[in-house]
Amino acid sequence: MLSVLARRWWLLALRGLLAILFGILALIWPELTVDVLTLIFAAYVFVDGLFTVIGVIVDREFYPRWGRALLGGLLGMAVGVVTFIWPNVTQLTLLILIAAWAFLIGIFSIIAAIDLRKEMEGELLLGLSGVLSILFGLLLVIWPATGLLALIWMIGGYAVVFGVLLVLLAFRARGWREQLGTL
Repeated sequence: MLSVLARRWWLLALRGLLAILFGILALIWPELTVDVLTLIFAAYVFVDGLFTVIGVIVDREFYPRWGRALLGGLLGMAVGVVTFIWPNVTQLTLLILIAAWAFLIGIFSIIAAIDLRKEMEGELLLGLSGVLSILFGLLLVIWPATGLLALIWMIGGYAVVFGVLLVLLAFRARGWREQLGTL
């Protein structure tokens, strides 16, 4: 898994930059309507899942448990498609979709971080992004009646922090590439 992260560090960086861009857009324009936010979220989740699926398919032989990563990517793509098909979902339904996605991505990230720790010591960024995702999902479920502005700020803040963690992990993985001599 370490060699996959080292070779495909740029995918992590791209995912992180997309998350940061999505988060900044949500923070800059909090007056966005639920429909526009829904479409932006759908596009982001679909592309994030697609990159995960592509990475797993291209480097499947390097993933000892490639099925989990593939499932995570497919779930992200499915959430994106469902959100595109029904853009006028209620705020509560949108909250549940976002919370479920964040919770599942968090679980998969923590499991991947545990696997990564078997190959190297002290790697916490992927695990921290997983914990952040789970906490974000739980907050959305606990307080579903928060206003739309609060929801947009939570989503934007989460996406920026999640993206920064992925970009930091990508640059560490790029360093591993040089250490491992991976092309």
